[in-house]
Amino acid sequence: MRLFDILALLITLTAIFSYINHRYLRLPLTIGVMLIGLIMSLGLLALKPLGLDLTPQANTILGEIDFNQTLMHGMLSYLLFAGALHVNLADLAEQKWLIATLATLGVLASTTIIGVLLWLLLDLINIDLPFLYCLVFGALISPTDPIAVLGILRTVHAPKSLETKITGESLFNDGIGVVVFILISGFAFGETDITPGAVIAFFLKEALGGVIFGFVIGGITYAMLKRVDNYQVEILLTLALVTGGYAMAEVLHVSAPIAIVVAGLLIGNHGRLLAMSEITVERLDTFWELIDEILNAVLFVLIGLEILVITFEAHLLIAGVLSIFIVLIARFVSVGVPIFFIRKFRELTPGVIKILTWGGLRGGISVALALSLPASAERETILAITYCVVVFSILVQGLTIGRLIKRYT
Repeated sequence: MRLFDILALLITLTAIFSYINHRYLRLPLTIGVMLIGLIMSLGLLALKPLGLDLTPQANTILGEIDFNQTLMHGMLSYLLFAGALHVNLADLAEQKWLIATLATLGVLASTTIIGVLLWLLLDLINIDLPFLYCLVFGALISPTDPIAVLGILRTVHAPKSLETKITGESLFNDGIGVVVFILISGFAFGETDITPGAVIAFFLKEALGGVIFGFVIGGITYAMLKRVDNYQVEILLTLALVTGGYAMAEVLHVSAPIAIVVAGLLIGNHGRLLAMSEITVERLDTFWELIDEILNAVLFVLIGLEILVITFEAHLLIAGVLSIFIVLIARFVSVGVPIFFIRKFRELTPGVIKILTWGGLRGGISVALALSLPASAERETILAITYCVVVFSILVQGLTIGRLIKRYT
């Protein structure tokens, strides 16, 4: 199929699913369209034993869509920028130590805990997955997905301090998580040397390099925005920042997600206050909100449809369901320990550990990373388990986090 045909099909399905959700289900947009996509996919699979097998055609279409490329090297840059654009730096600075700890040590701790527990679990149920591959799963599932998190937070009216913690962590641990995933998957598939020096150098180049590059491209764009007063030109400049900046970061082998988040924070704060007129701020916000909503909806439709290309055998389904508890345990520990110490120095929202644990949603980024692994039996195992965790996270945690937040605030 041509690229335009694929795009036309995706947008049409997204629009129809959005309409059905708005008229009948009344769920948050991202959850609603994903659920409808999932039901449609399961319906196609259910028709197969009845002699009406449409899955080959569906698989052919989905095979034309490289989910990893579409998200990690396409949609992600726009979604991260749109999210960072509305985060207040002053609020972020107040929570900087907690956010920094959760986005770094929290991701590393969670990766380790999940890797160890999954390895023990799979050994008990006679699924052969080497320990290093279990750590790969831990790395791709540990970071909370900013796309899923931000989409849900808009609907639950969380207190500002709590929203800043969840949003800030999800924006930054995404970039750190991708770096950890690249490192461990490189070890697992023999593409990276396992030496302390290589690991430190890789982290410094990717993470610190992403921060520095984000400041540079954000600063250049900010300087250009100050010199014009035309919202069409200014919107184009932010588009160029996101698209060109993300592509250049990948060429330089620094963390593109971290770079775009840093640039988005700079433009959303200093740029908004010092370089834009009121009309530009209004039009820019409207433009990026629309981009965010449309791409989010399309992405979650894709997640719902991806079940058609994933192998689900009984033992993998059991492993996936049990892994949900492993991921929640790791999240509870990696969130609870830092908060236990930070709570001694500052007052935190009641129930913050429970809220951050249950609100740590996993989404498209985890699926995309799993799909990026080289074809192998290990990849199929990791992909099936990942999909189970992501679907539970979005449908169950996503639909109930609002009630949990209201209970404690």
